[in-house]
Amino acid sequence: MTDTPARLLNLLSLLQTPREWPGSELAERLRVSPRTIRRDIGRLRELGYPVEATKGSVGGYRLVAGAAMPPLLLDDEEAVAIAVGLRAGAGHAVEGMDEASVRALAKLEQVLPARLRRRVSSLQSATIPLTRGDGATVDPHTLTSLAATVTGQERLRFGYRSGAGAESKRLVEPHRLVSTGRRWYLVAYDLGREDWRTFRVDRVREPFGTGARFTPRELPAGGDAAEFLAASMTRNQPELALDITFAAPAERIASRLPGYLGRPEPTGPDSCRLRSSSQDSLEWIALRLALLDCEFTVHEPAALTELLGRLGARLTQASG
Repeated sequence: MTDTPARLLNLLSLLQTPREWPGSELAERLRVSPRTIRRDIGRLRELGYPVEATKGSVGGYRLVAGAAMPPLLLDDEEAVAIAVGLRAGAGHAVEGMDEASVRALAKLEQVLPARLRRRVSSLQSATIPLTRGDGATVDPHTLTSLAATVTGQERLRFGYRSGAGAESKRLVEPHRLVSTGRRWYLVAYDLGREDWRTFRVDRVREPFGTGARFTPRELPAGGDAAEFLAASMTRNQPELALDITFAAPAERIASRLPGYLGRPEPTGPDSCRLRSSSQDSLEWIALRLALLDCEFTVHEPAALTELLGRLGARLTQASG
């Protein structure tokens, strides 16, 4: 690669991955000599990028937090604004906040100076969002820790709480983070179970990278993490058949329900009926219906009708 500016940008992109790069591996990736890599590292340092070198028989380079934000990226105010926005979105599983955004947050927080980290944390802790995602919230630090091990192909240890409340310790080879809009999941190969598993990120505790690298395995389902997650959820969660009548126009109900539930069919100018299926929990469906602010009648499933009755009784008692 003879184009120096392009090579520097490619080198910087590699260094922004949260791992240490041996000089020989960088040289191989960029198809240049180790001497050229050392010269390019010097150019990046002159531009203000805090590249740290480690000594040893092989040696390595990594991008670290410096005294100030590197030039040509973001100024302080932009860095704080973006970090706060990304952390808020990641923490509340906002729809559209996909894995690419988490990787961006991991890269940004990797090089944030301490003074900016404090500003981000202060703003985050002092702010209460008006709306939240419908699923359980996740710690942005947990997300960025997982994203770092996925990108760096580094084995990961963490504590995990199952849906039944059982606690366990896991050692995995992380493959991908997948967002469903309401929740985040980690798709990984579980070394203790010797099989692929999916983990809800809000149930992950104290994740940390072990430093041990691994060669990625081939994921079942054609290598698509989203398809693998969908298949896993299908196996683990029975599908509910929904049949609900609403005392509101179909357009209004459609705008307030997740798109994957389908569109209700109009039964009149101010009424509609939804026939659909879902693998969401009964509790989540009941909450979504209660937030629609209109009258409705559940025809199926009977378990949802019973749950709504118990929920209504508790709310009536609480209101005095």
